[in-house]
Amino acid sequence: MVERGLTRAGGSHRETAISNWACDLIHLESRNARVEVDEEFGGRLASLEVDGLELLVRADDPAALASADPALAWGSYPMAPWASRIRNGAFELDGVRHQLPRRMPPHAIHGTVLDRVWAIESVDQSHCTLSIDLGPDWPWAGELRQHIELEEESLLCHLELRTQSAYFPFSMGWHPWFRRQLARGDAAELAFSARQIYVRDAEEIPTGETESPGPGPYDDTFTEIESDPRIHWPNALTLTLSSSLDHWVVYDALPHALCVEPLSGPPDALNIAPQYVEQQKPATGEFRISWRD
Repeated sequence: MVERGLTRAGGSHRETAISNWACDLIHLESRNARVEVDEEFGGRLASLEVDGLELLVRADDPAALASADPALAWGSYPMAPWASRIRNGAFELDGVRHQLPRRMPPHAIHGTVLDRVWAIESVDQSHCTLSIDLGPDWPWAGELRQHIELEEESLLCHLELRTQSAYFPFSMGWHPWFRRQLARGDAAELAFSARQIYVRDAEEIPTGETESPGPGPYDDTFTEIESDPRIHWPNALTLTLSSSLDHWVVYDALPHALCVEPLSGPPDALNIAPQYVEQQKPATGEFRISWRD
């Protein structure tokens, strides 16, 4: 079922408090789960409820609203045509320097689609497919498609990135904000193990080098994952996160939220580890969130 219509109190996305926006959402339902997808604001998961428990930080959460850029701090949103930060918002391709908007000065962050309107391609009770162009801030014409499928014990998200002109570098991923504390049970515990962590410099950007991980808390990127990450809320629920993408960011330094993010490459990938989309070679990625009591 799709409910249409949008009312936003005046001002741009960045000028208007998220709590003052009222929009109709796409609703997906299964036996014990309910998902809300906000196609008007980044094609993101605005809500994920399992057994009546909200798992995601919502748009009206006080901690999200208090963030320097509230749009970055809630739900679960796709990141493309780059994920995480790009150093100084700049990269080169074929000797040409390209400058991206510095949303988190001095760096660019999280792509061009996280707070723009997506088009609905199809929808029913358990799935939806959305699409969006890459916008004027990206130097090349391209399109991102997202398919979201709610199953009995999991939610599957799929991305496909295509170029409509020349080839270009990319990275992609998802940025979920999971609640530390649910309406019942104890605080979230993360089970996560990886062999390598990216070394960060003074600007908190990976250098491209890796080493063995030390103790947290983390705001870091990992590779060579040893098993699928698990988030356990004792006496409530356990999530298992899996992805076709082979990098993960863990951000566990906040009291209200926990971010465990699958990415196709490290932050600043357009400079230190570029991959390329070509007309006959689209980029794809999957992210599955599975649950049990």
